[in-house]
Amino acid sequence: MTAPQQDSSTADERSLEVRRLWHRTVETGRRILGLDAPPADHTVAVLHYDEREAPGLTPRELVQLRHVRWFGGTGAVLMAIGALGAGAQPVLQNPTQGVRVLGLFARTQTSSLAIAMTGTVVVVLAWLLLGRFAIGSTSSGAPLRRLSRSQLDRTLLLWIVPLSVAPPMFSRDVYSYLAQSEITARGLDPYGVGPAQALGVDHVLTRTVPTIWRDTPAPYGPFFLWLGRAISAVTGDNIVVGIFMHRLLALLGVALIVWALPRLARRCGVAAVSALWLGAANPLLLFHLVSGVHNEALMLGLMLAGMEIALSAIESAAPLRGINLVLLLGGSSVIALSSTIKIPSLIALGFVGMALARRWGGNLRAIAAASGLLLAVAGAVTLLISGASTLGFGWIHTLGTANAVRSWMSLPTSVGVITGFGGVLLGLGDHTTAVLSLTRPIAALIAAFVTLRMLIAVLTGRLHAVGALGVSLGTLVLLFPVVQPWYLLWGVIPLAAWATTPAFRIPTIVASSVVSVILMPNGAEFQPITIVQASIATIITCAVLIALTRNVLPWRAEPGPAQPVQRTNAYAGPS
Repeated sequence: MTAPQQDSSTADERSLEVRRLWHRTVETGRRILGLDAPPADHTVAVLHYDEREAPGLTPRELVQLRHVRWFGGTGAVLMAIGALGAGAQPVLQNPTQGVRVLGLFARTQTSSLAIAMTGTVVVVLAWLLLGRFAIGSTSSGAPLRRLSRSQLDRTLLLWIVPLSVAPPMFSRDVYSYLAQSEITARGLDPYGVGPAQALGVDHVLTRTVPTIWRDTPAPYGPFFLWLGRAISAVTGDNIVVGIFMHRLLALLGVALIVWALPRLARRCGVAAVSALWLGAANPLLLFHLVSGVHNEALMLGLMLAGMEIALSAIESAAPLRGINLVLLLGGSSVIALSSTIKIPSLIALGFVGMALARRWGGNLRAIAAASGLLLAVAGAVTLLISGASTLGFGWIHTLGTANAVRSWMSLPTSVGVITGFGGVLLGLGDHTTAVLSLTRPIAALIAAFVTLRMLIAVLTGRLHAVGALGVSLGTLVLLFPVVQPWYLLWGVIPLAAWATTPAFRIPTIVASSVVSVILMPNGAEFQPITIVQASIATIITCAVLIALTRNVLPWRAEPGPAQPVQRTNAYAGPS
């Protein structure tokens, strides 16, 4: 009697499953044919709705999402157009000079600046609106809703493409890359001479290098200049082709960030689209890593990719041998490789080491074993790159080259400059240099202390390695002697995969938005009257755009109580 009953039960379950599958097929067919259309005011939304594409969004939100996507894409196109006249164009070999239509933008600088500034503000506004769908939205107590990963990827791609083909904006560092690469290609020491001495003051590559950097050696690691030497061998003195080759390196770095960030976020119990929105779609990344062509893109991409590869072995339940050992050593090698572009990314190897030591027991013996293993990996990679590139270790002596700049975004530098200015007002003399010699070492000690605390937190299991790395790099940036706007991404991108509290997100969103819109697109300064006129035009244009799109874009939040983001792992950090 028992066997027939089991057979009957199995048959009933199969029949029930077949009926469910049939009903789903019928419902899908009716939805495609429009037989289950909702009220008339949502008809258009239903025509564009695909449940597989946006499983968490309502039809109305899906239409708004597409409008936000094209709104930001329009802003990126405006930035690309404005860059033709207001971007960081080269002094020589400007491809738009003398061209009838394209050359007009350089002759109407105020209009070009207004177009570029308007595009910048539009992209920032579109990013903020996209956050409604990336962080999650609720209405009438419904469950949390988010856009899908494919939707975010298409949005990010649409915003990146116009900036990828536009002239550089917000910085002229790419011209220093070209000059230093040419120095390396000629067999000279880029860590001993600057562009003016090595190439000559009138050389086509030296002419566009900012004056402050013409006599300074390269502050970048051997791997980056090795890649630059290969680029220079292909492009020669062709500035435009050289820019696009370096931009390909930057886009490769962005692709690595997009690959690694959602995987790290899942390790920390954070939604992948939320992390990608705050990290990869951040206007600072779009404007400075893509448009500005900074080598931070490749540095951060390799650092995050290496951390994900290494953590996949450390956090695996399988023993650390075979494929897991290969992943651990390979990921650590990738992190070490990133530090031969810029040295700060080497900090990530310390947090990987503490995670490994925690797996091995968290005692002094485990710390010594993990530290020894990863230091050996870092040393081997550095020796290999320095030797294979024939550039040696001269880059270690030029790491402080950028300290010649007094950056207002650096806390110790700001304190020193303000104190020195106060001394001048009080008639005590200008003691800025003396004060900086005190504030900068103190800031370095504080940053070292915070990093040590974060390493211990990873060892004891109180913080995930990704979150601790983000806190450490964020502190380092704020206390660094020189802080450029794109340096903020050192801390923002790792923290985007870990931190979800408003206490982190709100200041990050505000800082990213403000810093993105206050910098001039030519990487220098315009005449004050030009800035004022362009700013007035930008404000008026953006106000008109907001008024015209008030019923199309989600400028107002949907009614309903907000729900906090739920974590799947308390070890990951604050929720």
